[in-house]
Amino acid sequence: MEKISLKVVVAGRSYPLTVSETEKERVLAAAEDINKSIHILKDNYAVKDMQDLLAMAALQMATKSKAGVTPSASVADYSKIEKALEEINKQLDHID
Repeated sequence: MEKISLKVVVAGRSYPLTVSETEKERVLAAAEDINKSIHILKDNYAVKDMQDLLAMAALQMATKSKAGVTPSASVADYSKIEKALEEINKQLDHID
């Protein structure tokens, strides 16, 4: 399976990723879902720090995932977001 380079922007930061062509759309959609979640949290709470917003979004998504929330038209599928967060964490580990 061919790998492609992809630049994903999450929480205002750009992350270069290498993914298979079949994962490209899922990763981009996951990044979009994360950014939407951050935007909603930012609009609803007095939190301005992007790291705090990212942590809150991750916690919110993981909590829903652990609660067994079934993906539907009204509920996002957070497995994509979790995978994107894992990829971002791997990239961040290599920066340190």
